[in-house]
Amino acid sequence: FDDRNQEATVWVGGLDPEVDEALLWELMLQAGPVVSCHMPKDRVSAAHQGFAFVEFRTEADADYAIKILNMVKLFSKPIRVNKAARDRRENDIGANLFVGNLDEDVEDQLLYTTFSAFGQVLDARVMTDEMSKSRGFGFISFASFDAADAAISAMNGQFLCNRTIQVSYAYKKEGEPGERHGSAAERLLAKSSASEDQQASQPHMFLLRQHPAKKPLHLR
Repeated sequence: FDDRNQEATVWVGGLDPEVDEALLWELMLQAGPVVSCHMPKDRVSAAHQGFAFVEFRTEADADYAIKILNMVKLFSKPIRVNKAARDRRENDIGANLFVGNLDEDVEDQLLYTTFSAFGQVLDARVMTDEMSKSRGFGFISFASFDAADAAISAMNGQFLCNRTIQVSYAYKKEGEPGERHGSAAERLLAKSSASEDQQASQPHMFLLRQHPAKKPLHLR
C-alpha cells in the first residue's frame, strides 16, 4: 500500500469500530472511483485502529471527497477526511488555535462548522475524557494564518451554545515553555512555502524559450 498515489489518497479518521472496509469503500464512492481502501488493524485483536487510507483514481476525486465527506456521521460519529499523513504534515503551517470554555454539548462537527466560516479548516476536535465527555476545550487547525487571525478576532469572547468561549493561538508542543503558535517565524516560513508552491506550479520559462512557436505557413 506504500505504492499508492499520495496526491490522490485521503486519510479518514474517527471511525467507529463497526465501520469496515466494505462500508467505507461504498461511502467514498460517492466522491469518485476508489482504487484501494486500507484500514490498519491491531495485530492482537484484529480490530481496526479508527482510521484508514483511501486512494482515489485522481487527485480531483480526493479533493472532492474532503469537501463533501469530511464530518459526515457514521454510526453517530463524525468522520474526518483529509489529505494523507505526509500531505497533512506539509499543510500544517502552525495556524493552530485553542478554544476554551466550551459547553458540554459542543462536538467536533459544530466546532468545524462554526470556524469554517473564516477559511479552510484542516482539523477540528473537542478534547474528551475516558468517558467520551467533553473536557471543555478543543483545537482548530487552519490552512492559513489569515483565517486563524480572523477567527480569533471574530470569535474570542463570543457566545457558542450560551457560553462565552476563549479563542487564542495554541501553545506549541515543541519549543520553549509558554511559546504559542502564530509567531513571526512561523508566518514567514508559511509565506515562503506558499511562494515556492506557486513557483513550482508555473511552467518553466527556460523550456518554453527553447521551443518557440512555429510561424504559420502562408499558402499561395
